Amino acid sequence: MNRLVFLLLFLPILALAQFSGRVVAVADGDTFTLLAENKEIRIRLHGIDCPERGQDFSQVAKTFLSDLVFGKTVSVKQTDTDRYGRVIGIVTVDGVNVNEALLKEGLAWHYVYYDKNPEWAEMEAEAKRQKKGLWSQPNPVAPWEFRRRRAVDN
Repeated sequence: MNRLVFLLLFLPILALAQFSGRVVAVADGDTFTLLAENKEIRIRLHGIDCPERGQDFSQVAKTFLSDLVFGKTVSVKQTDTDRYGRVIGIVTVDGVNVNEALLKEGLAWHYVYYDKNPEWAEMEAEAKRQKKGLWSQPNPVAPWEFRRRRAVDN
C-alpha cells in the first residue's frame, strides 16, 4: 500500500522532470530560454556557474553555449526550480551533455555548493591542469565571489 501511495504522489512530479524544446534565446553562459508547447521556459544549467557579465570569459562562455544550443531542440532533465522561477536542469543536445561541455572547455566552475558529482569535479580539475578557458588566467574569480563583491560595493 505504501508503494502505491508513493507512486500516486510522485508520479506527476517524475513525469515533469524531463522535457524538450527549441532554444530561442541565450542570456549568458549558463542560462537560456527554450520554447516548449508554445511556452517560453528559462533554463539555468545545474551544477555549474559561468563567468558573470563583466568577468573575463563571460562572452566566450555565452558564445560557446549559443553555438551549442541556439535554434536546436534540447532535452532538459529538471533538478530544481530556483528563486527566480527558472528551471534548473541538466541539458543535452545531439548526445552532448551541455553542463559537462562547459566544464571541459574551462568555461564554468563546478558549483559544488549545489552539486557533489565527483566526475564533474574531475572535469573542472582537468580543465585547470590544461589551463583551458578561464583557467588560463592566474587567479580567476568564481562568479559567486564576483557577485558577492559587486553586492558589497553597491
